[in-house]
Amino acid sequence: MKKLYVILSLILFSVCCFSQSRYISVNTKKIVYSRDGGICQCCGGSQSLEYDHVIPFSCGGSSEASNIQLLCLKCNRSKSNSCFCKVHNKKVGYNCCDGNTTRKKSNGSTAAKSSSAARQCSGTTKKGMRCKKMTSSSSGRCHLH
Repeated sequence: MKKLYVILSLILFSVCCFSQSRYISVNTKKIVYSRDGGICQCCGGSQSLEYDHVIPFSCGGSSEASNIQLLCLKCNRSKSNSCFCKVHNKKVGYNCCDGNTTRKKSNGSTAAKSSSAARQCSGTTKKGMRCKKMTSSSSGRCHLH
């Protein structure tokens, strides 16, 4: 009987604690595709489109339509876990590091822009992790990189 309680509690724990998922429903994909006009929100391309989390999933971003945007493969890979497309030198979302949004509103005006020119360094550490230092350098890298 105790084994049954343990199993049931583990199932309940896993459902409650691990319910957030990267999965984007078909309905959400249809809404986002229609809203974004079937084009990349960074470069305007219509080839190899992917659904991207505006607030990165790793920073707690949800898979709701309001947090998903269309990006082409190149821009999405370049953006990675940030808000900055390194291919086009353009912000395309929400940076979980500094909390500033740059998504476009439906009327075409841009939302609040970054209050400072500093952004997270795009370099990598010796362990292969992304550098945590902030930089205002035009190269996007701190003094160590």
